[in-house]
Amino acid sequence: MTDLTATPDLTPTPGQTVGPFYGYALPYEYDNELVPPGSARAVQLTGAVYDGAGERVPDAILEIWQPDENGDVPRATGSLRRNGFSFTGFGRVAVDPEGEFSFSTVNPGPTEVGKAPFISVVIFARGLLNRLFTRIYLPEDTEALAADPLLSSLDEADRRRLIATRGADGSLRFDIRLQGEEETPFLRFPGHED
Repeated sequence: MTDLTATPDLTPTPGQTVGPFYGYALPYEYDNELVPPGSARAVQLTGAVYDGAGERVPDAILEIWQPDENGDVPRATGSLRRNGFSFTGFGRVAVDPEGEFSFSTVNPGPTEVGKAPFISVVIFARGLLNRLFTRIYLPEDTEALAADPLLSSLDEADRRRLIATRGADGSLRFDIRLQGEEETPFLRFPGHED
């Protein structure tokens, strides 16, 4: 990213709304399958995207990035190619007309001993000037969750909104609310503009 303080003759311009999304350029085969559904290690991650009025957003796109079960972050090139057995750590999916999304992935492991495992999420949708970043934490390791620096910096309600719900079948549920009282906490990284 360019350092605007070094060139005072340049002025920042406003962001442009995300989209429209072009169906011929973004989807790729098995884009939401980080592992084949039904395989021994597969976990279904599902949810819905809601706007500020509580209505489902029918045209959002989500990307996830995560480590594997052992906490190893995949670094091999070719994350858009799916071969049925290599875990690439990246997935993308467009929500359906009811705003629902689904990924076939794995439970991420902690990247360091004692750290809370999580999945990074990026959300694109109409009306957003910039993409949004958030995390999905697994619900099981309460000690690691309590010690997580990000979660510890949030109040109880916001903390709860970053932790997925585990289904009886092992699946994960995580709804994303773009605005409103139950808004999902979103992250800003250094250099990321509002």
